[in-house]
Amino acid sequence: MATVTLQGNPIHTNGGLPSVGSAAPDFRLVDKDLNDVSLATWPGKKKLLNIVPSLDTGVCAASARRFDSEMAGKADAVALVVSADLPFASGRFCSHEGLANVLPLSMMRSRDFARDYGVLITDGPLAGIAARAVVVLDADDRVVYTQLVPEITAEPDYDAALAALG
Repeated sequence: MATVTLQGNPIHTNGGLPSVGSAAPDFRLVDKDLNDVSLATWPGKKKLLNIVPSLDTGVCAASARRFDSEMAGKADAVALVVSADLPFASGRFCSHEGLANVLPLSMMRSRDFARDYGVLITDGPLAGIAARAVVVLDADDRVVYTQLVPEITAEPDYDAALAALG
């Protein structure tokens, strides 16, 4: 279990992020076309997992925008924005914002992703969705960087995540 805060109030996650150097837990998430996707969907690509509670908040939207702009021209990598949002809502957000370099993915069919990555919020007003975190994987799906953002209303460390992505 990890402790983060929401506007200064402590809340807890179900565990900790995968450790650097470990194999990333595989997942089954839903893309904007309602297809199931997993790590194998992007073989041989580095992956930046931008894990957010909901794109319908200012900080989550800001992180999606920032990673979208930073991912332009990175053909060897993919940025995945993982949230509890329905694929329709996250797809609409990305379309409205003109985001073409991040892929929104939904936990709508299962919370296993959040559980397996140790970011499932277990108490407080956001219980049942993911805490804000960034996980970077190399082309072999090994964890090279993690950040559990200590305050859910704060943005992640973009520079460290992007440096890890290479």
